[in-house]
Amino acid sequence: MNLNSETSKPIYIQIAEWIETEILKGHFKQDEKVYSQYKLAEIFTINPATAAKGLNVLSDEKILYNKRGLGKFVASQAIERIRDKRKNVVLKRLIIELVDEAEQLQVSEPELIAMLQEYKKEGEKK
Repeated sequence: MNLNSETSKPIYIQIAEWIETEILKGHFKQDEKVYSQYKLAEIFTINPATAAKGLNVLSDEKILYNKRGLGKFVASQAIERIRDKRKNVVLKRLIIELVDEAEQLQVSEPELIAMLQEYKKEGEKK
């Protein structure tokens, strides 16, 4: 994965989101060790302190936990916490933007719902 240097999103947040995505994909499982700040720094060619900040964000959110001297591990409720967070923050923001844009374009609610359903059908065909 490449970090997006053209976004206003801080690198440590991008690191945290990447780890979250890896957990959701099953690449890091419950109670499994995640990459250290030094390994993340090597993978993404960033400062280890920046990588540590991303790991600490996930620890603060109880997605990761620390085993002293061993590193950070995936918490038992990590997947549920990530899904809840993304649903309540990311999806909500996207829905607000979508509804605002639909209103500006005078797209009715039934029309918008039909568009979403059509997109979903197309995605299921792939």
